[in-house]
Amino acid sequence: MKTTPCTIAILLACLAVPSAVAESPIKSGDRIAIVGNTFADQLRIHGYLETQLMQHWPDNPVSIRNLGWGGDMLTARDRPTGFPTEQETLTEHHTDVIVACFGMGESFSGAAGLSDFRDQVNAFIQSHAGKKYNGESDVRLILVSPIAHEQLGELTPGQEQRDQDLALYSKAMGDVAVAANVPFIDLYQPSRYLMDERQGPKLTTNGIHLNPYGYWAISHFFFRDLVRDDLDSIQGASIQGPWQMFIDAADLVTTTRAVDVSGLTRTDQGLAFRVTERVAPTLPPPSDQKLPPPLNHLRDSLTITHLQPGNYQLSVDGKPVTTASAQEWAGGVAIDQSPAHSAADGLRRSINDKNLQFTYSWKALNQVHIVGERKGSPSGRALPSEVIEFNKIANERDAKLRLGMQLQTRDWRLNRVLE
Repeated sequence: MKTTPCTIAILLACLAVPSAVAESPIKSGDRIAIVGNTFADQLRIHGYLETQLMQHWPDNPVSIRNLGWGGDMLTARDRPTGFPTEQETLTEHHTDVIVACFGMGESFSGAAGLSDFRDQVNAFIQSHAGKKYNGESDVRLILVSPIAHEQLGELTPGQEQRDQDLALYSKAMGDVAVAANVPFIDLYQPSRYLMDERQGPKLTTNGIHLNPYGYWAISHFFFRDLVRDDLDSIQGASIQGPWQMFIDAADLVTTTRAVDVSGLTRTDQGLAFRVTERVAPTLPPPSDQKLPPPLNHLRDSLTITHLQPGNYQLSVDGKPVTTASAQEWAGGVAIDQSPAHSAADGLRRSINDKNLQFTYSWKALNQVHIVGERKGSPSGRALPSEVIEFNKIANERDAKLRLGMQLQTRDWRLNRVLE
């Protein structure tokens, strides 16, 4: 069966879990703070979610500060002296919305701890009620569930019980969110679904901590729930990714999604055409393994039917991108390494660098310079001014990131490879 944009939408809908309120929790131009546990903390070093959010509103992008801290729980969030407090940072960032990721650490208390957990989630909501960190309006909250517990054999003893506990804590968080009219993003269900897929790489390193591929995969579903209403409003216009291009080499007929194809002609070696990028490309997965169908359909792709038998190389603006057989092109080939994809991944790396600079202003990387024997050393005495300087650097790089990546019209060629 030929994959169409409608097919893709159905696949995504099967995995998507509705949030506690209908409208999109994130809006264009929002100034966002992420708080929470290791899952939240590690979002900043992979950058997939933040890149998707920034690319979604290129004319008025969001601005994100990640305040996640490995091991954080709702009632256990100790911080070092000499650094800005969370409230000071939220105010300095003029925060509009807080994305809170908790529940993993708390779930180790099992079913017996559920009542306390509900109280803790309620207390967290109340602690931010009426706060105007942006100086104008009440801060908005988004609660995010923990992911499921992946089965990794001997590395994950007791996995079944742990997964049951995580399901209970995710539901408890969702119930509290609904009662408080706070948006809730359920990552437990889509992560459980992906972990049960037989095909594709593993998502975690130890059952509960995502690896780079896991962050790439989960970020797609996280992103969709954060901008759900906005996505729904433009689905019919075929301007939302991923890129989909269908070309009939016999009749020179094209069908596209999120890009425009023009100037399609036959050449002595194959085909030539121009592609105008209407939205940013999808970031390539950090894995060479074959992906499960729900994720494979999230990749940008090119399908070309009725090619003469043989192998054909795709190049974009003269750069070789990928080579496949006529049969493979007819079935659809993932396009991840074009110049546009390189630019998008460059944006992600720049986002990660901005996050690193902010981390230096927010986290103590060496306690000995704060309360230890080196507190009186030149480096210890310089620390307060360095904290201010790193925050300044993060703000400067954030301003540059607002420029995003430029969408272009590029020359694509498909040439038969001589054997």
